Amino acid sequence: MTASPSPSASHTAHAHSFNAAAAQYAANRPSYPPALLDTIEQAADRPLKDARVADVGAGTGIATALLQARGAKVIAIEPGEGMVAQFRRFLPDTPVVRGDGDSLPLVTGSVDFLTYAQSWHWTAPARSFPEAMRVLRPTGALALWWNNSAADVPWQAEQTRRVERFIGGDVAEKRRSGLRARTEDVFAGAPYLPPCTRHEIRWSRTVPLDTHLANIGSQSVFLVLGEEATAAFFAEERAHLLKAFPNGLVEENYELVVLITIRP
Repeated sequence: MTASPSPSASHTAHAHSFNAAAAQYAANRPSYPPALLDTIEQAADRPLKDARVADVGAGTGIATALLQARGAKVIAIEPGEGMVAQFRRFLPDTPVVRGDGDSLPLVTGSVDFLTYAQSWHWTAPARSFPEAMRVLRPTGALALWWNNSAADVPWQAEQTRRVERFIGGDVAEKRRSGLRARTEDVFAGAPYLPPCTRHEIRWSRTVPLDTHLANIGSQSVFLVLGEEATAAFFAEERAHLLKAFPNGLVEENYELVVLITIRP
């Protein structure tokens, strides 16, 4: 497989954009359904309870909190100063260290699970995949997942089209995220294509309109543009959504994509 390209200035700007909006991210981003952790345990053929887990790109701790609630012994790894500060407010007793997936600050063979919630696409698999295999114990599990807006829900498909017209391109492409990509794309640049299982979990949440808009606004494609440049878009989006949800409560539908590979 070919080596991953070096991150562009644009990709780097997107990756660092969350630090100034960490509180907005923590307050409005969706969590994950219990079926996610069930799926990880079944695919790994071991429980999370008492397992040593490293949650990489932990952000404000959304996934970390779920892993801990399942009984895992979690260490969080996050490169962003603003995100780490928010994490410590949310989970003050959980260890969190500054670092990223391309150079993990972990001892070789030290964890049972390595998780990347919405964060693998910020890494370069040429480096992050060997690092993942290094720090996992034999038969340990690498789990990657992304919440995708369900494309078969008409109002969400229409919203996605409006967003892409506004930003001038495909959201996943601009973030280099590969949210709906094939396994080959997710691991592009890795030394080899690992055998893995792919799982899709449908779920939804109902939130106030302001929460929904703030969730969208916390995406890097909007954060890099800034509030002034996006104000008109969000005013128009509010009007669109009030027609679909006159009571001001928005049902967000997600397709959670999970990829799991086991270290030999």
